[in-house]
Amino acid sequence: MPTDDLRETFHVTTDEQLRAVSNLTRHRIMAVLRFEPATITQIAERIGLAKGSSSYHVRLLERAGLVKVVRTRKVRGVTERYYAMAARSIVLPDPGEGGPDVLMRHAVADLEESPAGERHVRMAHLRLTEERFAELGARLNALADEYRELSDPSLPDVSLVFALFRPASRERAEGDAK
Repeated sequence: MPTDDLRETFHVTTDEQLRAVSNLTRHRIMAVLRFEPATITQIAERIGLAKGSSSYHVRLLERAGLVKVVRTRKVRGVTERYYAMAARSIVLPDPGEGGPDVLMRHAVADLEESPAGERHVRMAHLRLTEERFAELGARLNALADEYRELSDPSLPDVSLVFALFRPASRERAEGDAK
């Protein structure tokens, strides 16, 4: 599928869109559609879901504007639809203080199901100036963009997730626990 007409970003702004991306099954469907279009049957096979369930979830994603039909073809009198992402990337709203971070929850769920020998996980606690904090964020984004450009759709999926943040202060965290 040519991606020339694909929007660069899709900003999730409505409750319907947020509900659509908040579901782990729909997150996995969008991962299937990340690099190439697929039919309901192909999606169902790739994520191990019944075709009816796959169809239901794709319809919700389509209604929310996150995926779209990019091609159709007739197969034995039935119209087969190929779905693709509506944009190269999806931007979720900031969850706000204390709100659920949908992206990180999905990433952890995917990580927990990944084969043990096929993952690199590291957590580092740093102390950085505001400038270094901003610089590191920019470098991480640039690195992710560089490798996204190098992605080959014929190869197996690899996920990269990073979070650079300032943790809640110890005083506030202790106050919330009371």
